[in-house]
Amino acid sequence: MATRQHRGDAPVTTSTTAEMELADVSQAGRGWHGNPEGHAEAGRKGGRVAHERGRAHRFTHEEAREAGKKGGRTAHARGTAHEFNSDEARQAGKKGAASRSGTH
Repeated sequence: MATRQHRGDAPVTTSTTAEMELADVSQAGRGWHGNPEGHAEAGRKGGRVAHERGRAHRFTHEEAREAGKKGGRTAHARGTAHEFNSDEARQAGKKGAASRSGTH
């Protein structure tokens, strides 16, 4: 496997035909889809850089609240929302009350 430099310090790995034939068949031809860790890392780096440069979106309290409501509605509609039991609901209520009063 050969490595060459591309776009600054980011190494780019190239494979020979024989190496590609020996590659895991389940990962063949997937690109980003075959490397979720690499995709997540690229997203983290992009977010960090956007914040450093002052270009990242910062949610207002109201925007964040609306986004959370929308996500909750979608999860309930799909049937993927977490259903709290009574103990979990009680703990969540106490946690919310403590955070509002500043005693958490």
